[in-house]
Amino acid sequence: MNKNYYAILMAGGVGSRFWPVSKEAFPKQFHDMLGTGETLFQRTFNRLGKVIPKENIFILTNERYNDLVLEQLPEVSERQVVLEPAMRNTAPCILYASLKVQKENPDAMMIVAPSDHWIEDEEAFTENVQQAFDFCTKNDALMTLGIQPTFPNTGYGYIEFDKAPNKAIKVVNQFREKPDYQTAKQFIEQGNFLWNAGIFMWSAKSVIKAFQNNQPELFKLFEKGTEVYNTSQEQKFIDENYKLAENISVDYAIMESSKNVYVIPANFDWSDLGTWGSLYDKLEKDSNNNAVVNAKTLTDDASGNMIRTSKEKVVVIDGLNDYIVVDDNEVLLIFPKAKEQDIKKVLQQVKDKFGEHYG
Repeated sequence: MNKNYYAILMAGGVGSRFWPVSKEAFPKQFHDMLGTGETLFQRTFNRLGKVIPKENIFILTNERYNDLVLEQLPEVSERQVVLEPAMRNTAPCILYASLKVQKENPDAMMIVAPSDHWIEDEEAFTENVQQAFDFCTKNDALMTLGIQPTFPNTGYGYIEFDKAPNKAIKVVNQFREKPDYQTAKQFIEQGNFLWNAGIFMWSAKSVIKAFQNNQPELFKLFEKGTEVYNTSQEQKFIDENYKLAENISVDYAIMESSKNVYVIPANFDWSDLGTWGSLYDKLEKDSNNNAVVNAKTLTDDASGNMIRTSKEKVVVIDGLNDYIVVDDNEVLLIFPKAKEQDIKKVLQQVKDKFGEHYG
């Protein structure tokens, strides 16, 4: 395995649309959402470990999740856990981690990947990552993996690429924000749009140069710490300076304004598992088209439901269709699938009425 290959595993999100299972103290990436015996976080780590030496996988997360990370990945050393003392979106933490990695290995090639994605064909994923690394080793390039759209999804950003024929690696023309339905339909009809999965590959040199050129203030803030990165003085510097960073995504910070951006149309099936509905789509269904995780069910005139409980709980449902039914210790959620985007609002109402610890 190539010792110059590194991964930045992003594991700091809260995943509030998966409430009540996903809570601020214990977010979705640290749960076995699909009932496979592995959490999403563990599965992502093991998937990256097929192409990246495991000691070169750095986990970026909020400091409150440090214990969860070390508990779920006992083989990981504290050196590999990069803790954010404040929530500042993806650009600051990626720049911080990139400077750490570059100091350790100036020839590092990096993949940045979210910890909560579902990828079915891991062999195809590995092949695409290797393809990107091979290209980025020879070129000053910022690379992303784009997902072939299967329907006009309004919940994802899109990547528009140049239609140059017979090229496996495409030049990115522009990134497009989450569209309305008609715009999403037009994107798909044009044939040169991909879903933005938020998976990036580049050399440490290329991404740091991109920050230097496009985000000089952010670069200066973190570059000041170069001398102390990977030493006992690092935490003090980060505690004092991280909160000063702008809250900005890596897409907006460097990808949308750089000229050397490329995309590989991915060869694997993918879901960002952002909602109970997306989880329902990925799971096998029973004879009544219900998706069930952990529960033992007895259903009558009940179909299209997403049902999740603690292991071995018996659930009896009669006359309920297309609902989310989630039982998690102190909270029972029974909610229409069609209104799943409102779960974040309901969560806030519950916290306001009954207390913060319910979220």
